[in-house]
Amino acid sequence: MKVKVYTLNSFAKCIEGGNPAGVVLNTDALSEDDMKKIAGIIGFSETAFVMKSNFADFKVRFFTPNDEVDICGHATIATFSTLLSQGCIKPDKYLQETKAGVLSVELKGDLSIMMSQNTPSYYQTIGKQEIADSLNITTAEMIEELPIQIVSTGLRDIFIPIKNIDMVNAIKPNLEMVSKISSKYNTIGYHIFTLESLNSSNAYCRNLAPLYGITEESATGTSNGALACYLFKYGKIKSDHTTHIVFEQGYSMGKPSEIIVDLITKGKEVIEVKVGGKALNLSEIEVEI
Repeated sequence: MKVKVYTLNSFAKCIEGGNPAGVVLNTDALSEDDMKKIAGIIGFSETAFVMKSNFADFKVRFFTPNDEVDICGHATIATFSTLLSQGCIKPDKYLQETKAGVLSVELKGDLSIMMSQNTPSYYQTIGKQEIADSLNITTAEMIEELPIQIVSTGLRDIFIPIKNIDMVNAIKPNLEMVSKISSKYNTIGYHIFTLESLNSSNAYCRNLAPLYGITEESATGTSNGALACYLFKYGKIKSDHTTHIVFEQGYSMGKPSEIIVDLITKGKEVIEVKVGGKALNLSEIEVEI
């Protein structure tokens, strides 16, 4: 059986940038094994499969080359860009059913897409030495006043604060150790960041998820949504109801990406998280399963 797959680069800062995702439409007849096989053939960090929903406008399932994940930000951007390009939707607000819940997605007139994430859950902090060893760095390279902590707005990640961009770029992780630690703490992977930036953004990031077959990802919507909440919690982002936040990612891979986060707060509480950006370079391929 031949299956049409759309490919796009989500959160692209330029033509060379962004995070590639696959999108397959009208997948109600595909089995889970079919989806896993297609995701493996495509080989991107995530491929999205769109089907009918009884609770929302669409149901979307997300697969890495190795496994299914509950939600994926950049694949959501790719999904709704594809639906627009194929005439299935127009600029408006929609609901998508995912394993992380029913989440709203807004397609704006400028073709940017903002997706709602869950409000943040803050979990345990982790000793800096354990993480430093897995990254082949010293604890002195980490920002002293910020903890290493697991945070989620849909997917659990370990957030690791580093002093500057040069140190972030120089990290050569032990991927086997990163995988073992990610599994130990039931997380997707590491989100490494510094408060320095290249383009007056709020932070510069790298994301590692080798446990799920992703050595490094150039743009990660769910992780950056959670990062915005982490930075707000620890006073590194000031919010007076609504704050527009910009993160840089993918520069270490030669794939410049820009992720937008709108954080809506009340006092010290985050009451809404929206993550978004644009997708470029739509193309079509066929795979045989």
